[in-house]
Amino acid sequence: MTATAGINSDPKKRAQIVVVGAGFAGLSAVKALSKADADITLIDRRNHHLFQPLLYQVATAALSPSQIASPIRSIVRRQKNASVILDEALGVDREAHEVILRDRTVPYDFLVLATGARHAYFGKDAWEDHAPGLKALEDANAIRNNILLAFERAERAPPGPARDRALTFAIIGGGPTGVELAGAIAELSKRALACDFRRTRCSDPHVILIEAGPRLLPSFSPRISGYVLASLQKRGVDVRLGAPVSDIGDKRLAVAGETIDADTIIWAAGVRASPAADWLGASRDRAGRADVRGDLSIEGAPEIFVIGDTASAAGADGKPVPGLAPAAKQQGAYVGRVIASRLGGKAPPAPFRYMDFGSLATIGRNDAVAEFGGVKLTGFFAWLFWCAIHIYFLIGFRNRIVVTLDWMWSYVTLERGARLITESVGFKEKAPGAAAAVMTLAAE
Repeated sequence: MTATAGINSDPKKRAQIVVVGAGFAGLSAVKALSKADADITLIDRRNHHLFQPLLYQVATAALSPSQIASPIRSIVRRQKNASVILDEALGVDREAHEVILRDRTVPYDFLVLATGARHAYFGKDAWEDHAPGLKALEDANAIRNNILLAFERAERAPPGPARDRALTFAIIGGGPTGVELAGAIAELSKRALACDFRRTRCSDPHVILIEAGPRLLPSFSPRISGYVLASLQKRGVDVRLGAPVSDIGDKRLAVAGETIDADTIIWAAGVRASPAADWLGASRDRAGRADVRGDLSIEGAPEIFVIGDTASAAGADGKPVPGLAPAAKQQGAYVGRVIASRLGGKAPPAPFRYMDFGSLATIGRNDAVAEFGGVKLTGFFAWLFWCAIHIYFLIGFRNRIVVTLDWMWSYVTLERGARLITESVGFKEKAPGAAAAVMTLAAE
């Protein structure tokens, strides 16, 4: 095997293509290679593909996990040249052309790394224990549990600081994730949940959105940012702009010289790429994303491609390609074409160019914002467009139908159907061998 070709020197042996990560980028690469004369191995540490744009709805009890996740094996089962390994990639041996897993290695002729991103706390990693982020189903379930348990604690607490703290929800970061979380938590706490509890009024919950910069959604136009600010404030969200967080502790945070007591603190302020660049010894940007060439391969190893949130790729305007699902899907499909052209001995496609189809963000019921080209939409029609786009890109006909029906039911009834506390909160038997149990809530 030569480093320039990336194809096994034995013509009788099928090329081995390894794709690490079954997110939008990785799956798009696998699907683009469905007709390739090669064996494709897809590796992921989870057995499901996650539709991350709707993950916040699991965290706020609007959807259940199964509605936005699909088993990887079922997605690729009709693709005869693809197989799946459930394992965690720990590194890459470039000289041996192998991916290092926990207890084995997997050889490759072509390697596609689509390992995504993780939370970034700007050097304050200890904050993660007190302010979890939202990247996986486990994160969403934990946040949902925290929100629901906060209402349970408030229901049995007398008026005072402990009750106020339980009903305070702080979201750090004014990007799309932070805005969507703030709007969803406000609707959940002030409408659906507050009506279910006898001692909690709709005006009791306090949702705070904290942004260090001067405006929300900085990737959108200033007019859209102003609209989002006004819309969140109408929903009762306390928006703090130009307010960097200086410290986060147990159920408290310090913001612009003020200490805020809150049982629920959620981090949505930044992400850092997976350690793929470290595995490869490649150059990287400040967010840890590996620098890639025009064909999304790394310098000195044309058989290794890095895509999605793990890659630092320049767009046509010279700016980095954004870490969005459409960009990841485009990169995956492009790398599939590049590899297919090399396998077929054809001329490679032109360097990758990201097609920006616009940006979307929802604020809450009947309200969203959208920008594409010179068109800017706000309000109800933007919300309908947001709903349609997200339903369209969900994987699986069943998920599309179920999510659509759930949204319609929630729209009519204002109910949230996934209000389940799934973590163990402690059970104690009344007496040895007794069947009855008394539930004790998490410590306040």
